[in-house]
Amino acid sequence: MPLRSARTRGTPRDSVHHPLFARCYARCSVSAETRMGMGRVRERLLAGLSGRVIEIGAGNGLNFSHCPGTVSEVVAIEPEPMLRRLAVEAALRSQVPVDVAPGAAEALPVKSEAFDAAVVSLVLCSVREVPRALAELRRALRPGGELRFFEHGQGGGRVMTCTQRALDRTLWPPLSGGCHLSREPVAALREAGFALGPYRRMTMPENGPVLPSSYCVLGTAWRPSGPGT
Repeated sequence: MPLRSARTRGTPRDSVHHPLFARCYARCSVSAETRMGMGRVRERLLAGLSGRVIEIGAGNGLNFSHCPGTVSEVVAIEPEPMLRRLAVEAALRSQVPVDVAPGAAEALPVKSEAFDAAVVSLVLCSVREVPRALAELRRALRPGGELRFFEHGQGGGRVMTCTQRALDRTLWPPLSGGCHLSREPVAALREAGFALGPYRRMTMPENGPVLPSSYCVLGTAWRPSGPGT
């Protein structure tokens, strides 16, 4: 099924461009697969998925190798050019078909109700408009479609949350490719109309120092299947 470019609504194909962050992220994320246990988290994130899947903010494509054989196709949207090139290389090594495409989370270049499942992995922290991005994901999912998420956000006690907010107002987003530390992904999913399934809060690394970016949540949500959804 072809991508639907009409949904771009004037958004530039490469509206996100963070070459320095992209190089750092590509290096660090590969190391984190084993050193921080991210590979195990990706396995849990994607276990049991099936059918046609959309992933937004696919980065350098580290999720692709963890997709089970029951997935018939992955459409991976990545706006950052360098990361997208790395995702294309990862797609060529994947055991499931992967189509990597440019696009913004807030204006997905895909048809409505075209996917059985969606994946967001460490991406809601950096999208420009979280409600609009989640509305687009709901549009792309069929009624009853499943959303798998692994995100970091607000956590810890009062001192930590104050630190996260202070960093969000100053240094963190420009240094980290637009990332924010104090967003609340579970609340955002609920407000976007997703039905929350089981989820668990965790820190990453699980057995390492607790940083402002350590507070994560791994879980499942669904697009409701009733009338008007």
